[in-house]
Amino acid sequence: MLYPISEVRSFVGHLDHPEGLAVASDGTIYAGGEAGQVYRVSPDGRRVEQIASTGGFCLGVTLDCEENLYICDAGLRALIRVSQQGEVIPLVQAVAGRPLTNPNFCVFDSKGWLYFSDSGGWKEANGAIYRWHEGEAQLFSAGPFHFANGLALDEAERYLYVVESNLNRVLRIEILPDGKAGMPEVFAEGLGRVPDGLAFDARGNLYVTTYASNCIYRVDQTGNAELLCQDVENLRLCQPTNCAFGGPNFDQLLVSNLGRDHISALDLRVRGQRLWHQRGG
Repeated sequence: MLYPISEVRSFVGHLDHPEGLAVASDGTIYAGGEAGQVYRVSPDGRRVEQIASTGGFCLGVTLDCEENLYICDAGLRALIRVSQQGEVIPLVQAVAGRPLTNPNFCVFDSKGWLYFSDSGGWKEANGAIYRWHEGEAQLFSAGPFHFANGLALDEAERYLYVVESNLNRVLRIEILPDGKAGMPEVFAEGLGRVPDGLAFDARGNLYVTTYASNCIYRVDQTGNAELLCQDVENLRLCQPTNCAFGGPNFDQLLVSNLGRDHISALDLRVRGQRLWHQRGG
């Protein structure tokens, strides 16, 4: 392993089985809970407050440039928006008459389109990718995907990267000039077991968490994967799901642990790729 599990530390605890997390431009962290809690955590991890409750089960979380939160809520089967004042607004529950079944993760591009995955059923190969902008939701790629999960955009926004959890791999889909999806292609595979979350660093390496084996992989720009870290004792990494870069220099990889109550931190000393909301829009 490239990063010893002994150096993974608990950044913040006492959360209700967090799956999703997102980091604001000032380092503030937002996370969800399995009973719909929406948490705001200070950049140093010392202060935690619950700012809202959706009443569902919060999975992927992201932010817009005004720091509204966008959450894929599996319990409500909806994409929702939560303001800093705690107002909860459902945005999408169906697309073109097709109800969402398991909305899982979301990410903004620089044009204001929010891409989000609908995983579909476990081992049913019926997942899809949608995108939303200013009240309009549309199908981006029908796949069908084998449990579409975490998403990430490369810095140039040429490709959308998609986790297929049931096949232990990451696909990438070219975003064509007209905004339509190209054909999905395999980018990295052999990411055992059950890959979940994605995050890019500033060098173009992709970090992949695996839910069922408590691993973090690092994948280079050519798709070659290497094991970065693993916790065989399920303590510091326990069913890791989403990941994001944070810290004073945005060089810490933060990882949510659905199997426990904490967010872990890896001091990689490699800066993360700034997401659109972190660049100031």
